[in-house]
Amino acid sequence: MQREVTLPEISENVDSGSVASILVAEGDAVRVDQGLIEIETDKATAEVPSTVAGTVTEVLVAEGDEVKVGAVIMKIETEGSDADEPAEEQPEPEATEEPESEKGAEQKTGSESRKAKEAGPEKRKPESRETGDEQSPPTAGGKVPASPSTRKLAREIGVDIAGVTGSGPGNRVTADDVKRAARDSTGAAGPAAAGEPGKSTVRGFSLPDFSRWGETRREALGNVRRITGENTQAAWQTIPHVTQFDEADVTALEEFRRRFTRQAEKHDVKLTVTSILMKVVARALKRFPRLNASLDAEAGEIVYKDFINISVAADTERGLLVPVVRNVDKKSIMTLSRELGDLAARARDKKIKPSEMEGGTFTISNLGGIGGTAFTPVIFPPQVAILGVARSSTRPVWSGSEFEPRLMLPLSLSYDHRVIDGADGARFVRWICEALEQPLYMDLEGESDE
Repeated sequence: MQREVTLPEISENVDSGSVASILVAEGDAVRVDQGLIEIETDKATAEVPSTVAGTVTEVLVAEGDEVKVGAVIMKIETEGSDADEPAEEQPEPEATEEPESEKGAEQKTGSESRKAKEAGPEKRKPESRETGDEQSPPTAGGKVPASPSTRKLAREIGVDIAGVTGSGPGNRVTADDVKRAARDSTGAAGPAAAGEPGKSTVRGFSLPDFSRWGETRREALGNVRRITGENTQAAWQTIPHVTQFDEADVTALEEFRRRFTRQAEKHDVKLTVTSILMKVVARALKRFPRLNASLDAEAGEIVYKDFINISVAADTERGLLVPVVRNVDKKSIMTLSRELGDLAARARDKKIKPSEMEGGTFTISNLGGIGGTAFTPVIFPPQVAILGVARSSTRPVWSGSEFEPRLMLPLSLSYDHRVIDGADGARFVRWICEALEQPLYMDLEGESDE
């Protein structure tokens, strides 16, 4: 019998991906769990395995295609008959009449199932959304059809999922639909792409004809750039951002880093300001736990986390990726340096796993290696804060009796004003500055926020 292979849910809050490569061809024999295609998302590149063994009869995607979760990517001929197909893969009949008795409904379902099998696979496919004749009803009990990760996203950004129109198969609500609803609620202008594959849902102004003034060229948004744009736009429009600026005197810290650089290199570790800063931030988050929390707007609650996983923004050829270092508060600076270096390298080489970019509780974005004096980083939901780091510079600083050359590090803390007050944001970043200036300051006081 012929079986359809669909694109599975790749990772949390990801409902589509771009086909990076096709690993099999029509006529190839495949086994269960053999890779069929490579799919690229904003988080990583991953293989999509076959769920059945058999012969590929049709490849329905091409390299570069944007494919949504649930879309059919291939057809595979397997041994066996329709009777061998698991019951859960049979399409559910759509209710078009008044509810019947339980017994009558069961009889009708059985009859329709037999007719569907006699009619062949093409007759059993649900009607395309584009026909506009009918819309699939919500699932049993009035529950909106959506994945758990999509429901979680809706709760976190304050969107009532019951009022969202789904663009997925069977009117399934996707993460893009939730983000679009969030943007609509803010009054953003302009038409959306309504879930069309390959179309950006990032809204903007209508463009003039630039060719009137000279030659132009167009280049499609990469998948990472497109989804990053959608996510940051949704975050900016739904989260009231405030950015607190400060600077730390890291003269002594830089001397410490240089002193132990050679020792770290003996262990194949690069000792960086970011890895040291991660340890300091972890201690600060214990003292100020609200910055390590998340807002459940739907429930009207703040979710405090008893673990500290720090996301670190990494610049790659595909765009911004954010790997996560877990349990930062329980690891040494040397271990953090090793793990961060490994994650960043694999992010650049497209070898990082989607799961390694999930579960962050706070983010650090260090642009100091490029330059700049300060910037306003955008928060990554469901986090409530992000720390931006710009380039350090040596400046004359008054010591009380004279000016001395000191290495100053600019810091920019963006935070969600629904959760964090300005005073708390200022105290948090000032505590980090003092800890960087005097490392023993971290242990001078307790870690409680009392």
